[in-house]
Parts: sequence; structure tokens; C-alpha cells
Amino acid sequence: MPHVILLHAAFAFMTKKERYAFVLDYFRKAIPDPETELQYTNPYELLVAVILSAQCTDKRVNLVTPSLFKKYPTVEDLATASPEEIFSLIRSISYPNNKAKHLAGMARKLVNEFGGEVPATIEELVTLPGVGRKTANVVLNIAFGHPTIAVDTHVFRVSNRTGLAKGDTVEVVEQKLKKVIPSEVKRHAHHWLILHGRYVCKARNPNCAECVIADLCPSHILQR
Repeated sequence: MPHVILLHAAFAFMTKKERYAFVLDYFRKAIPDPETELQYTNPYELLVAVILSAQCTDKRVNLVTPSLFKKYPTVEDLATASPEEIFSLIRSISYPNNKAKHLAGMARKLVNEFGGEVPATIEELVTLPGVGRKTANVVLNIAFGHPTIAVDTHVFRVSNRTGLAKGDTVEVVEQKLKKVIPSEVKRHAHHWLILHGRYVCKARNPNCAECVIADLCPSHILQR
């Protein structure tokens, strides 16, 4: 208990910059090598998995992709499939009709316009069916090692709750995070915030008792 009191007192005198440093240092030590929970073996499989993960859990996506990749192991194979054929393999995913059309269109465009290779720029990625800025940033981060910060529902929630980057839109939150997070940890920060939101700072019933940064969190302080 004395240790907790001392920590709380120290937090009260921290500057905003020091608080950011404390939060990022905590994540760096707690999760030194964060990775996506989506299962994939190459950029093509990752792109497919990320498209399927929109408004769907990674766990559900990982249950569906093995049979999908077995039937369509390459983007060229997927480009020959109709949306109806793809739908039959992803029917348990959220919004399967739209995602089947997106995957079919994405594969054909990759083959016809990019030589079957997943592009490594956000400008090119967002021209693909089913690929918005968030999906593009995830692919750039994981497949190509770019220091991008993709703002999904978890990142948006954690950023606003903790005050790390408050904003009404994902675009505003993304730009603020890019400003406050040092370049050397930007790539990991995306995963840190997702994992924290998925397992600790949940949408319902956040587990503040297990959160090391709770005393820095405006939402938690207001609830006490």
C-alpha cells in the first residue's frame, strides 16, 4: 500500500511528457516483442486476414483462414474465385457478403495492376477493394516493418480513455499518436495499445485493478 501511495503521489507531479514516457516504458517492459494475433505466413495471407478482421475477432478469423488459404494458397488462385465461392468459406465471419466481394476484387487488382505483389505504400494499398487506412497501416506495420499506427476500436478507446490521444475520429487520434509516440517505438505502439484494449482496458468492465497505468488514466481517476 505505501508503494501505491508513493506512485500516485509521483504521478501527480509528472509533466505530460513524463506521463507519456512512463506509459510507453511500461509497455516496452511488459510486452517487449508484441506481435499480431492473426495467423499468416506472407503479405498476401496477412492482407486477407486483416480484411476479414474488420469488426470481427482475430480468433474467429484464425478459424476461417486455414481452409481459405488451403483452397487459394496464392493471390493468383484467389483471383480466379468468385465472391460466391469465397463466401462459402468465410460465412462465419462478420459481413461475409461484402468481405467475399472485397477479397475477390482485391485479388484481381493485385494480379492485374501490381503483378501479384502486395504493395508497400499506403497510397497503393488503399486503392484495393476492402482496404481502408486502418487496414493499410496494419499491413505496412506487420508485413513491411513500417512505423505506422493503425487505429482500430481498441486503439481508439485506449487512446481516449487514458488521454494519450483524445479525438472524435480515428484520423485525429492517429495523427495525435504519431506526434506523441517516439519514432523508435511507433511500430510496437500499435500492438501495445491493441493488446491493452483487448485484455485490460476492455470496452465493457475495464480491468482497472490489473492496469499498471490506471493512476495516470483520467477515466479511472474520475470513477474513484
